[in-house]
Amino acid sequence: MIRLRSRNDFQRVRRTGKSWAHPLIVLLARSNGLTHTRIGLVASKSVGGAVQRNHAKRRMRAELNTQSTRITSGWDLVFVTRRPILDCSAQTLSEAVTELLLRAGLLHSED
Repeated sequence: MIRLRSRNDFQRVRRTGKSWAHPLIVLLARSNGLTHTRIGLVASKSVGGAVQRNHAKRRMRAELNTQSTRITSGWDLVFVTRRPILDCSAQTLSEAVTELLLRAGLLHSED
């Protein structure tokens, strides 16, 4: 999984990308014209203190690593975590990520 790191890239996705919401996370996506997909994670202070924000991002990173082979190439994705992510099960988080990627049309089936 290639990570989106630049502040300008995050802002570009927020400004010109399309968004899909779920009670646990929000997905922002924008085509990047590259041969690979870059993924960025955001956990604002509304999620909690530093420990809770890092925990939320770790959970998202772990879930995205399991689904990274199924995500369509050529996109910049930003996942914004929401507070309920701290209390949900791994199965619920997996279903939320899958649902958002399907709604965005960014998930292809494994061959």
